[in-house]
Amino acid sequence: MEATTAVSETDAPTDRPTETLDARDLPPPRPLKDTLERLAALEDRTVLVQLNDRAPQHLYPKIEDRGYVYETIEADDGVVVTAIWRE
Repeated sequence: MEATTAVSETDAPTDRPTETLDARDLPPPRPLKDTLERLAALEDRTVLVQLNDRAPQHLYPKIEDRGYVYETIEADDGVVVTAIWRE
């Protein structure tokens, strides 16, 4: 699934730039660590789209604590897509 398609299926803003982090093949805790590092480096207007093989349950409270909003969907191909953005 493409990042732009994923964002359009969530409540994430579609008029902002997007960046994609493919965490499907990363062992724990790399998906969490890499996502938080990427968010810290991005401009506030950018929507980060994380591709994973499961819902990143441990990531949710950490991104909420940092002031982000997120929505997770499961694509038809089994990829779990989480869009992360600031309001």
